[in-house]
Amino acid sequence: MLEITAQPALKDNYIWLLRNEECRYVVIVDPGEAGPVINTLIANSLEPLAILITHHHHDHTDGIAELLAWHDVPVYGPANESIPALTHPLTEGDRVLLKEIGAELQVLDIPGHTSGHIGYYGDGLLFCGDTLFTAGCGKVFDSTAQRLFHSLQKLATLPDETLVFCAHEYTEENLLFARMVEPGNNAIIQRLAKTRQLRQGGAATVPSTLSEEKRTNPFLRCGRAEVIRNTQRFAGRLLNGAEEVFVALRHWRDVVDRPT
Repeated sequence: MLEITAQPALKDNYIWLLRNEECRYVVIVDPGEAGPVINTLIANSLEPLAILITHHHHDHTDGIAELLAWHDVPVYGPANESIPALTHPLTEGDRVLLKEIGAELQVLDIPGHTSGHIGYYGDGLLFCGDTLFTAGCGKVFDSTAQRLFHSLQKLATLPDETLVFCAHEYTEENLLFARMVEPGNNAIIQRLAKTRQLRQGGAATVPSTLSEEKRTNPFLRCGRAEVIRNTQRFAGRLLNGAEEVFVALRHWRDVVDRPT
């Protein structure tokens, strides 16, 4: 069985550490900095096996060089982005075999946050970087909201029990926005209360499940009547279909600095 550990980093990042209890090896996902990872591995007598990268942003890649200076391991990442020290460029349909920890991950192309963003999926686990967040989704940088919409639609086809390992602790703020969009959704209210309880105790709110995202994440609910109605009110016009709703919803989220 895989054991997944969240390594907090920077302001609100999570670097994911994958290991099997029966061996000393660890796979590192999106190391935005190296120091906390190295300290954790040394303290637990563990050794890095590989680095997996979802996209090129510095808060996901800045730790690569220092980690490689400490232990030279393969670096997997998107073929269509510039990733430091990349050894294994990946695109949709590729697989990452991590036999030392007994894992095999399928590569998914999920652009939108960035143009070449990828995700890793296997054994009911999804490492989706900044494409899908708990109760939200990533901003659009060097891509389009339309591509992000289709990436989220792709992820929504995965099994409902899939565990969603995104790369930031944004759940509470995202739920505040979700409540603005869909105030009649009791699942959002309940999740917000649970999230606040977890954060007050210093616990992570990630991972979530895909089924929970489908119930509470407005970006996966663009066909719902209340989401459509309130997003159209924000946009000031009728919106034709879920994709147009999503694009307007993403813009709405961009202009709301601090949801309440």
